[in-house]
Amino acid sequence: MTPNRHQGRIVLVTGAASGIGASISKQYAQEGACLALVDVNAAALEAHAQSLQLLGANVAWATADVSDYMQCESALAKLVAALGGQVDTLINNAGISPKVNGKPANFWEMDPAEWMKVVGVNLHGAFNWSRLVSPSMVQRRFGSIVNMSSVAAKFFVAFTAAHYGTTKAALIGLTRDLAGELGPHGITVNAIAPGRINTPLMKTASQATNDAIIQETALRKLGEPEDVAEMACFLTAPESRFVTGQVVDVAGGWLMT
Repeated sequence: MTPNRHQGRIVLVTGAASGIGASISKQYAQEGACLALVDVNAAALEAHAQSLQLLGANVAWATADVSDYMQCESALAKLVAALGGQVDTLINNAGISPKVNGKPANFWEMDPAEWMKVVGVNLHGAFNWSRLVSPSMVQRRFGSIVNMSSVAAKFFVAFTAAHYGTTKAALIGLTRDLAGELGPHGITVNAIAPGRINTPLMKTASQATNDAIIQETALRKLGEPEDVAEMACFLTAPESRFVTGQVVDVAGGWLMT
């Protein structure tokens, strides 16, 4: 953590109510940022936002389904009005990975509605928010976007279904395209590919699965949400102003390329 590194910046985090999103928003708060928080879980979002306010952070929050462009547009207007400024940094963190009894659906048995839901949240959500905040970034020639991908974007991972790996791979493509388009306007766009991180989402898989992953991880442990938060803050800090279009693994050496 570097105190005041993000002083005065407005950082918008999706999927902010729990897990990696909650950790990222807390990290930015500790580094002096103003927080614009978005999640579909209204109660959890409000509780987390209030916990950041107790730390002295300037926080606004809005409930929205990131897959719904109109909801996102309405939420952004509310957040900008509450914080009195445009978004400087966007963290597209919201994501889902449905399972039944800890197991993903086989592709040939998958409900098409489940496929569309995952594509909507994981991929369309990143498009929606990037589309909404980038015009003001282009106008000001300043800004950063971080997309939350996964090591499952680059390898077959048996405990995630086809929709998850597909959408996380698509986020890498989106990251590189946006980096190319927005770079001439002074905006950096990068992606983080977490490995197995100790979050509520991780607990949807069996203990045996998680134990096996630990044995396949060079550091022989699970990652913590704070590990991802540190990387997000670095990728949007002045120190990384010449870094764009990159995908950074935060995986402890699991599935190394």
